[in-house]
Amino acid sequence: MWTKKEEERNPQRAAVPSTPRPVDPRPAATTPPAVSYSAQPAASPSGASVIGPTVIIRGDIIAQEDLYVNGSVEGSVQLDGHRIAIGPRGKVSAEIAAREVVIQGSVKGNIHASEKIIIKTEGTLAGDVHVAGIVIEDGAYFKGSIDIIRPQPVAQSAPAAKAAAAATVVS
Repeated sequence: MWTKKEEERNPQRAAVPSTPRPVDPRPAATTPPAVSYSAQPAASPSGASVIGPTVIIRGDIIAQEDLYVNGSVEGSVQLDGHRIAIGPRGKVSAEIAAREVVIQGSVKGNIHASEKIIIKTEGTLAGDVHVAGIVIEDGAYFKGSIDIIRPQPVAQSAPAAKAAAAATVVS
């Protein structure tokens, strides 16, 4: 039976639990960090589909969500209106169509981006790009041509279009 005197004689024994806690054999769940445009490496945005470093995909990818590639992709990638981020271990040999492309790994193939392409310092791109805006950080590798596209104007109603045309003729 326990008494206060026993605790005073052996204080370490009182601090040790009587039964050891069981160890969970499952690996701890990890959440990929958010994509960043700073000097930090690009990482998986929350809510994006992830192609991990041990995954190899050969074929076409068509998705209506953001995609983070840290594995290998060969074929074509179509993410209309969404973003693709190629992580530091990502190797993509594909035609890419997306709203935004962030490259930290390696890409071989043409890219059509409706908004912008960012090639990070560690990134390499060999292919032609058709894009509204492009950022190539110091140290990044790019070989190909750049075709800057203008965003399509929002469709105006007929009276507003005529008024705009008349205003340009008058001035």
